[in-house]
Amino acid sequence: MDFDYNTQRAKMALPEYGRNVQKMVDHAKTIKDRQERNRAAQTIIQVMGNLNPHLRDQGDFKHKLWDHLAIMSDFELDIDSPYPTPEPSTLKEKPARVPYMQGTIKYPHYGRIAQSMIIELMAMEDGSEKDLMIVMVLNHMKRSSVTWNKSAVSDEVIINDFRDLSFNKIEVPPGIKLIGTKDLLQPTVKKRPQQQTAARQQHQQQLKKKRQQTKQPQKKRTQGNN
Repeated sequence: MDFDYNTQRAKMALPEYGRNVQKMVDHAKTIKDRQERNRAAQTIIQVMGNLNPHLRDQGDFKHKLWDHLAIMSDFELDIDSPYPTPEPSTLKEKPARVPYMQGTIKYPHYGRIAQSMIIELMAMEDGSEKDLMIVMVLNHMKRSSVTWNKSAVSDEVIINDFRDLSFNKIEVPPGIKLIGTKDLLQPTVKKRPQQQTAARQQHQQQLKKKRQQTKQPQKKRTQGNN
């Protein structure tokens, strides 16, 4: 008896769609009538979409399916695609290199994000919205500082560092109050769900009843008539 193993079959370009879909694509390539071939391609696209319903929220979902169909056909399926067929050379292109942020950070414990936000604040017009953003950035800086040092830090130090990073070009609103250090250092306690708490209380009550029953004195046995 001859066994048909996947390792002995032809390699698929996109194995996530399965071999049955690949067979449908291979059959569509043999159809000579163009209109019938287009109808077959539409059917294959519907099957591919049903196999990946979690991708339908993406804006380019349909475009991606038609690109995958072209890849599975080795770019040999001549159909009227609603989208331009990708070039085979694009599959061999290496991804663009992700550039790393260059330059030093004056206060590393605040992070580069705080420094970038302060630069954005310098370009904003004065007003209530800018004052609110200033408070948010200051609280972020204090939270980052406490996370880095694990100790108390005064609001005056945070505000002075903020002014230094803004080159004294941002006026801090007077009388500002930041998040308390105790609130930042306080560990978060996970609350039990109500159902879990109720089950725990019921279990404790059952144990309590069992203890009470074991402590009750045993009744004397009544003697029978002689």
